[in-house]
Amino acid sequence: MRRTKEDAEKTRLKIIEAALTLFSRNGYSNTTLAMIGTEAGYSRGPIYWHFKKKDDLFQAVLAYSQEPLELLVAEARGTALPPLATIERFVARWFDLLVEDAWFRQSFEILLNKTELTDAVAATLKRERKLTRSMIGTLQELLVAAQANGSVPQTQAPEQLALLVYTQLMGVTQSWLFAPRLFNLGKQRAFFTGRLMTSLQQP
Repeated sequence: MRRTKEDAEKTRLKIIEAALTLFSRNGYSNTTLAMIGTEAGYSRGPIYWHFKKKDDLFQAVLAYSQEPLELLVAEARGTALPPLATIERFVARWFDLLVEDAWFRQSFEILLNKTELTDAVAATLKRERKLTRSMIGTLQELLVAAQANGSVPQTQAPEQLALLVYTQLMGVTQSWLFAPRLFNLGKQRAFFTGRLMTSLQQP
């Protein structure tokens, strides 16, 4: 019985990985469950056993590929580092994941460049917006603490600064994914991290 469960989980993971590849390449609308089955090496039977419809699989793909981001948010909430150092680590790690983790990168490729934001993906969008609010909320809490200990000036509201961090991260992310030859993020990530941290400390 245990072996059967392990095999089922391996099948599910292989389907998710195949779907991640196809969604990032073709987009949500242009990818079918039959195509995913072919990519994974399965008939549609195993696909429908694990996922009743395409959006269920789409949600599973994003949940799987964004686990590192969710872990990053959780670590930022639970670390013993000073708040400003925690923000810097968060920003640097975001860029590291974007450059080095193909699945993490593909999740943004799917959402930002390959998916029409229609009712068909409403459940997925709800999940993504919840994650976004969690991330911004975490950054805001850290900035409140950083202002309290004097490492960030109190000239701007922490909620504004949290949005600044988020929008700059997303701006670099979307720009690089849209035109990867525009700049070498692997070489420029330290620059982007440093400039962002400097902007937080300006009066």
